[in-house]
Amino acid sequence: MAARDEFESATENTELASLLRRRIDAEGAITFHDFMETALYHPALGYYASRQPMGREGDYLTSPEVSSIFGAVAGRQLEQLWQAMGRPQRFEVVEQGAGTGRMARDIVRWAAQRELGPALRYRIVEISAELRRRQEETLAGVSGVVWLDALPDAIDGVVLTNELLDSFPVHRVVRRETGLQELYVANSEGQFDWQAGPLSTPRIAEYFDALGLLPGVDCAAEVNLHALDWMKDVSSRLRRGFVLTFDYGYPAPELYAPWRKDGTLLCFYHHNASGDAFARVGKQDMTSHVDFTTLIRTGAEHGLKVAGFTTQSRFLANLGAGDAIGAVARESPDALEEYYARRRAVQELIDPAGLGRVRVLLQRKGVEAAELPGFRDE
Repeated sequence: MAARDEFESATENTELASLLRRRIDAEGAITFHDFMETALYHPALGYYASRQPMGREGDYLTSPEVSSIFGAVAGRQLEQLWQAMGRPQRFEVVEQGAGTGRMARDIVRWAAQRELGPALRYRIVEISAELRRRQEETLAGVSGVVWLDALPDAIDGVVLTNELLDSFPVHRVVRRETGLQELYVANSEGQFDWQAGPLSTPRIAEYFDALGLLPGVDCAAEVNLHALDWMKDVSSRLRRGFVLTFDYGYPAPELYAPWRKDGTLLCFYHHNASGDAFARVGKQDMTSHVDFTTLIRTGAEHGLKVAGFTTQSRFLANLGAGDAIGAVARESPDALEEYYARRRAVQELIDPAGLGRVRVLLQRKGVEAAELPGFRDE
């Protein structure tokens, strides 16, 4: 593996990297799943415990950080789901992995001005102590939000996530002429490196058997078994309502297409993307795209029916994200700065080459199908 430059070495979390090297020296090469899980989620040294990841001042930008318009549109969708459930007096929204808390803040503030407000019970499930602290700061003065350590056992309402599943630890594989091999992380003369070996779990082979396809020969790919376990867990806890998922990903034939030689693993540091998972251990984000084909199938196997599947670009446009621009022109004709700020925000949120390519999946359980404008095809 090529030597790192001095800038990269200086940004590595040396304590975390040493911890991982000691584990590899003691146990042998480890799965990339275990490497990624430690690098991102170690409770004291991991990326999410030690950095401010989201926002323009962080390493990557999510939709709620762009503008409160995103939260308002999400609130509009939640109101429609509440109506589809018959307008219950108590409507739970459980957001898992709430980032900086901006989406929660913007949804709750929007709902407070609507008929939905009195029914809304907003819950946040957050495993990162540092992110929870930041969420509490963002939501200071916003009433009705409660933090939980895990998903409730019985949910009547909506489980909501935004760019959560693509941050789950993944296994990496490579297809050879002889079949699938797993890519492990080894310690080669003090440097992390890839090492191919047999599959660490039969679940990986079962995963591709269920799809009826494989990555192309000599192509690397990611397998997110954690996302499937999460979907099973959510399905068992959702008594009645919806699962609303915003995330980067593709249907399986596109995700595992033979032209995709290196999979979709990406790392982000100060908004610069890299494919080197070993460059800045503990100080860069790592992510891979979601296989929506398998996610949908897993949900169906556990009682969830697809209520809608589209791109964020289409979803936001269908739900009237552009109305926020026109509102400024109508209500404050002289507020040109606000007008252009909102127009830039909407353009960024629906950009098909950027945030607009995020997929939006809605699944339902115990609720009849309803007309949902956000998922119209046209």
